[in-house]
Amino acid sequence: MVNVVEEARDYALPPERAESLLAGRPYDLRHAYITRWLNAGVPLAEVARRVGNSPEVIHRRYHGCIDGHEEAENAKIARSLKEDGDAP
Repeated sequence: MVNVVEEARDYALPPERAESLLAGRPYDLRHAYITRWLNAGVPLAEVARRVGNSPEVIHRRYHGCIDGHEEAENAKIARSLKEDGDAP
């Protein structure tokens, strides 16, 4: 019989992470959701509101958990500079 934590892990995590030790305890699921929302691009303030923390707490605790956003943000900056005629 599958327990609620295992079902929630399968729902909350991508398949390759559901098999890992990530979110092995019930409270860990909260961290998994926060990380997933941040990686999905949900604004930090909105994540904080939904989980009942301040944006400062979320930023301090999760700033290193966001994957792949630097490249996307750099592309936005480069595109903006190019559109404004400030980049080659």
